[in-house]
Amino acid sequence: MVSTNGSRVTPTYEVVIIGAGLGGIGAGRALRRARIENFLIVDKWPKVGGTWLANTYPGVAVDVPSPVYNFSFQPRSHWSRLFAPGNEIQRYAEEVVDKQGLRDKLRLGAGANGAAFDEANDLWRISLDDGTELTSRFVIGAVGGLEQPNNPPIPGIENYTGKIMHSSRWDHDYDYRGKRVAVIGTGATALQLIPEVAKEVSQLTVFQRRAIWIGPKPDFAMGRVLNGVLNFPPLQYSVRFLGNIGVNAGLGAGLTLFNYPRLTSTALTLGETALKGYLFTQVRDKRLRRKLTPDYRLGCKRPSISNNYFKTFTQPHVDLITDSIERFTSTGIVTADGVERDFDMVVCATGFKVMEKGYTPPYPIYGRDGVELGEWWDANRFQAYHGVSLPRFPNSFLITGPYGYAPGSYIPLIEATSAHAARAITEARRRGATRVEVKQEPHDRYFARMDERAKKTHLFSQGCITSNTYYINYQGDGAAFRPSTQFEMWWDNHHFPLDDYRYTAVRPLVTADNGSDAAAPAPVP
Repeated sequence: MVSTNGSRVTPTYEVVIIGAGLGGIGAGRALRRARIENFLIVDKWPKVGGTWLANTYPGVAVDVPSPVYNFSFQPRSHWSRLFAPGNEIQRYAEEVVDKQGLRDKLRLGAGANGAAFDEANDLWRISLDDGTELTSRFVIGAVGGLEQPNNPPIPGIENYTGKIMHSSRWDHDYDYRGKRVAVIGTGATALQLIPEVAKEVSQLTVFQRRAIWIGPKPDFAMGRVLNGVLNFPPLQYSVRFLGNIGVNAGLGAGLTLFNYPRLTSTALTLGETALKGYLFTQVRDKRLRRKLTPDYRLGCKRPSISNNYFKTFTQPHVDLITDSIERFTSTGIVTADGVERDFDMVVCATGFKVMEKGYTPPYPIYGRDGVELGEWWDANRFQAYHGVSLPRFPNSFLITGPYGYAPGSYIPLIEATSAHAARAITEARRRGATRVEVKQEPHDRYFARMDERAKKTHLFSQGCITSNTYYINYQGDGAAFRPSTQFEMWWDNHHFPLDDYRYTAVRPLVTADNGSDAAAPAPVP
């Protein structure tokens, strides 16, 4: 697997991409566009698609319009609905792999479980689940943020004898029709899942910690005519461009107007009034409507859209419980008011562990001097230069790192950070460098700028901290988002100063004074 050239070790691959979701696919295309061909994409799943392969719960669909949710280099002109179901997004991922010629770059069914930087040879050693080790000069981490299920730490959950599953690990062999089912959580996943499950069960009980802001979903079947119109390239690109602007404005307005708090507050108030009006049209029962009305500002969590979520709770076999869960029993759940309810199945629609210790990254990564990335982030706060790279972790790049994602569609993020990684690698190749590492000063400057901006947003000034939003992590930071427009995100990742990185070349191994072999990097102009 590893070849030697004199006393130096040469990696098998120039780049290994970890993750074959849309992030890994986008990174692979960026490398190919940069004429980098010796790369491999690895993933634990048997197919590509990442989150769109893992999440197959009833009702799963993209919450960004389908004509927008695709790569700029390969727009798709045929969708069944404006908001396509998840299996269509997974099929789109397969289409991109084939059209971009990435099929022979895949190694599926064996994900990474650890990585360490070999300082003597300026390469990464990546261990896989099947026991093999890969070596590469560079590594791109494309493990998405919605990867590690957040199973609720409820006392007694291990004693429950009924069927229990997390929404991202749906068991299609289990028939829940006609059964008593509980759903824990009312976030973006539950929003899609609850109306579909309610159609099949005899009793549905939903446990809600915090209500969510919901607007109407302008969804409809695309049909042959609309898909045919979208197949006209100039119109297709125009729709995608304008759609991304609209999505960025809708999802990120409150985060990008951080210098205008009064304007932000006014805009949020108008939005909240409109959404309360929508809730009124769906639910006339005042008591139920009060339960479904959030007690935090619009934008604290990712806004959601649905045409049938609210109405589901007006059905006689659906209950909404707002008392906190005290514990599981062998047959059900006990709430704080002492009431015990029995269930045949419990669904944990409780989201994912985002920017949490031990889960971001989901495996140990050791950089220079034996520094482990997760431990370093835990001790020093989550941070990364444009969400892509960190000092002490040379030749390593991220697709969805801290302070990288400007709210909107994830596709522009993937294209921006992939371009960043490819640009840095290309420059290292041009200089004949075997090591490229972001310098401390520009990294720290970016982190300070993003942290200052984030703290000025409404997330930290208008009651969002208590809303249990994943935008704010356990350290009290807004590391999951970049407080900027997506245009700024795109521009900065395509035009960052190349000298914000340090480029060096490994020297041949020499014998140190103590008799051991040693190597030192030499600066590359």
